[in-house]
Amino acid sequence: MIDTTWFWIGFNVFVLLMLALDLGVFHRKAHVVSFKEAATWTCVWISLALLFNAGLWYYTGPQKALEFFTGYLIEYSLSVDNIFVFALLFSYFAVPAQYQHKVLFWGILSALVMRAIMIWAGAALIMQFSWIIYVFGGFLIVTGLKMLIVRADAAVDPEKNIVVRAFKRFVPMTREFRGDRFTVIENGKRLATPLLLVLVLVEVADLVFAVDSIPAIFAVTTDPFIVYTSNVFAILGLRSLYFALAGIMHRFVYLKPGLALVLTFVGIKMILGHTPWKIDTLVSLCVVASILTGAVVLSLWKTKATPDVPVGPVEPERT
Repeated sequence: MIDTTWFWIGFNVFVLLMLALDLGVFHRKAHVVSFKEAATWTCVWISLALLFNAGLWYYTGPQKALEFFTGYLIEYSLSVDNIFVFALLFSYFAVPAQYQHKVLFWGILSALVMRAIMIWAGAALIMQFSWIIYVFGGFLIVTGLKMLIVRADAAVDPEKNIVVRAFKRFVPMTREFRGDRFTVIENGKRLATPLLLVLVLVEVADLVFAVDSIPAIFAVTTDPFIVYTSNVFAILGLRSLYFALAGIMHRFVYLKPGLALVLTFVGIKMILGHTPWKIDTLVSLCVVASILTGAVVLSLWKTKATPDVPVGPVEPERT
């Protein structure tokens, strides 16, 4: 288990510097994120994750590096499910495209804090109660089977969401957007804007998805540092991945069943972890990679005649 304090300090300093560079330099002014820009940043985040993986291999050996890469692949693939929710929220609330990056930036920053707390709590539970690993495994299997059964195209109405209803009831807010601001002062009163509501929903969505994804990586490793870093790299790359893929997400018709199979497999691996039928990490990596590759390839082949769609509303905000 990696317990060197300098690993933790160095990694978190790196994350903070990258976030400051992102918001303070490259996205200081609100703008529509182009596919080229999104694809470039996606490659940057993936490359940084691979470089970090190489560093783990050098300093800690191949086993920890393999655990990180497998965990990163699982977390990154499961986080893609968030993109469907982001696209739904931005479309439903007609969030201008030039403000979407700011929402995702602050939403993902909050997600990093929430996931760190959940990872710490999960690791503490496993250390204190070893049997909890079977609970996590059973939960993942049930979740995976549920994803296979529930229709992927089931209608979702944000207006019926309990968070939306509570927010509108208890938080004074404007009817329209006020640029990229989350709150404004009008007539001497602080008001929330619809952009703040969307931000809250993004954070809630990530919290829901984290309940699935964090137990999944505990099937690969119980090392808090590996769990944390793989989660962070997956989350940091999620914003750029959204802008790169949002226009073609409707073509990934087999992705959700693929993710369901991944969750189910990971749950089985977790339950078998302390038995003679324990599944090796390398085998897990091959199985997960094969499922995801097959889901993506089959999806794109089936929908090859389907046109792409815009990422979201790009017209000026309503006044």
